[in-house]
Amino acid sequence: MLFNVINTWFNNNLLNLNFSKTHYLEFRSIKHHIVNMQIQHNHNYVSNKSETTFLGLVVDATLSWKQHIDQLKKMSTACYALKYSLPIETLKKIYFAHIRNIVSYGVIFWVTHDKKLFIFQKEIIRIITITRPRDSCREIFMNMQIMTLYYQYIYTLLLFTVDNKHLFTADNEIHKYSTTNYNNLHPALANLTKYNKGPYISGIKVFSHISQYLKALVHNPKHFRFSLKRFLFHHTFYSIEEYYEYKEYTI
Repeated sequence: MLFNVINTWFNNNLLNLNFSKTHYLEFRSIKHHIVNMQIQHNHNYVSNKSETTFLGLVVDATLSWKQHIDQLKKMSTACYALKYSLPIETLKKIYFAHIRNIVSYGVIFWVTHDKKLFIFQKEIIRIITITRPRDSCREIFMNMQIMTLYYQYIYTLLLFTVDNKHLFTADNEIHKYSTTNYNNLHPALANLTKYNKGPYISGIKVFSHISQYLKALVHNPKHFRFSLKRFLFHHTFYSIEEYYEYKEYTI
């Protein structure tokens, strides 16, 4: 059994597994029945959990990301810290230090599962700029050079895709014809919905939608990041659907 092999490695390296802090997660689909497995070693049992925190991400058995998103929503109390009469530049620094990094962490995994966090982000921007609740924040995001949640998602997902080109197959590796999609990534075939909505397939779709100009810059990471940021800041997308609907690129 694999678990016995793991314990053998621990013993050979003079390490002990703390069974009171060790548990396992059984990944499954929503409709799949839970299998009550019993994992033990020397009469010590490893408990089963439906969710766990791994590197700051709350991962659940069905990869719904609901628990992680619920945890982020608790940050709404942080809005009160921004309601003090402070200069806008100071409030902006507080936003970047205490909110932006936490909200954007692991964004390529969970952002497509919830739209309320973007409402929360806009609420914070309105508090910082003393903007009325019904006023649009689009211009504010652009003027303050703050990424919308979907900007952050698209940007991070594209960097993940470009930095891991070896994991993807390009259309020009399959055929040598100089077509419009020559620099696109070849879409993988999969039946599992969860996989199709994950960062690998989504990365292929998002990458295929950028301009040919940006695709030609993937071998120059510094220039690619700069041009990509300029494009995204110029358009300030409010949803992933809005990004896919955009047809003309002005770089």
